[in-house]
Amino acid sequence: MKKILFIMIALAAVLSSCNDYETYGDKKEKERNAIAKFISDRSIVVISEDQFNQQGYTTNNELNQFVKLDKSGVYMQIERPGCGTMLQDGESTRLVCRFSEYDILQDTTTICNNDPSIVYGGISVVTLPDIISVSRSGGSFTASFESGLMLKAYATASVPSGWLVPLSYIKVGRPQSLSDECAKVRLIVPHSQGHASASSNVTPCYYEITFQRES
Repeated sequence: MKKILFIMIALAAVLSSCNDYETYGDKKEKERNAIAKFISDRSIVVISEDQFNQQGYTTNNELNQFVKLDKSGVYMQIERPGCGTMLQDGESTRLVCRFSEYDILQDTTTICNNDPSIVYGGISVVTLPDIISVSRSGGSFTASFESGLMLKAYATASVPSGWLVPLSYIKVGRPQSLSDECAKVRLIVPHSQGHASASSNVTPCYYEITFQRES
């Protein structure tokens, strides 16, 4: 009797363990649900690429529009299109980026260097921008972090693919007058377009990022 009871307890433990195990499909479903909830909670209006194109590659920010880009699955809002020029085909440059990263699954900000009230190492984080080296070839971009919080936090120079998506649509000049503004975008980045940690943990992230040339 005791032997049968032991077997039943062991079997129950195995079944419980199996129920607790999440497949990749389960995690992707959780990601989709989390993104959908995030969009609903923030009253985001999702538009198609066709509508985005018809609007002159802009989003109506008064309506809180985000375009869903089919190829990458990234959702993008262009708050400011930037000044100066876009990154040209065959060009390589260094960009200064300030950003906040928000873990959509955990509902929390994970990294930030765009808030002057936050201090890191005794100094404001806005004095610690991320510097990325980026090159354009046709419609493709390659980039790597040279310095900054993303490099420190994730110990990799690889720039998330999702970060490069806006570069096809924004100008990355450095403001030269009071009327100039650097480009600013908001992104919902699925794990497949995120950094290595997001990819391995199937974590979608929300970003607010500014871009401008270093010089």
